[in-house]
Amino acid sequence: MRVCVLFSGGKDSTYALYIMQQYGWDIDSLVTMLPQREDSYMFHTPNIRFASTIADALEIPIKTKETSGEKETELEDLKKILKDTDVDGVVSGAIMSDYQKTRVDRICHDLGIKSFAPLWRKNQEMLVREMIDTGFRIIIVGVFAQHLDESWLGREIDHKALNELLEFQRKYKINIAGEGGEMETMVLDGPNFKKRVVLKKWNKKYDRDSGILHIDELMLERK
Repeated sequence: MRVCVLFSGGKDSTYALYIMQQYGWDIDSLVTMLPQREDSYMFHTPNIRFASTIADALEIPIKTKETSGEKETELEDLKKILKDTDVDGVVSGAIMSDYQKTRVDRICHDLGIKSFAPLWRKNQEMLVREMIDTGFRIIIVGVFAQHLDESWLGREIDHKALNELLEFQRKYKINIAGEGGEMETMVLDGPNFKKRVVLKKWNKKYDRDSGILHIDELMLERK
């Protein structure tokens, strides 16, 4: 099966890619949309410009396309780039978002190709633990929930952090996988990475209940 992977550099799309690689599928390319709006309904935005660098770390070709980020219009932009990609199917990292999954499914149906979502409806604690245990290094680059304060920006999601998130889930109903928009992530390393990503310069911008880790510079390091 020859597929492309919708890719943001975050944990879900990176883990979906890894699963497809474990299946032995042929990964044609990664596909990254670059929204011009920070409130895109479909696509990850914090530090998205570094998706190409992470693709270099994975040594997988990447295709990028700018999109207005406006609701529904951005779907047509995605459809255009997929139309020009010769694959049997498209892989996404959707876990719980019906909005995202149904729209990717519809685009694939229109193009006559398959839609695959290997993380769909999986237990979220199990998924995050699998990511950690498999060796993925995941940091939080955006927080958008009341109880995720500035200290979480740049923090690695390890077992200690996961246990704290589980406590927040119990007390405040925070979704530990960020499926309620509580957080955005970036993957720095993993078993399918040929090089690791090293942050060089960054700054935190936090206001009230939300914030972004703005990355100014990073580099790739041989493993």
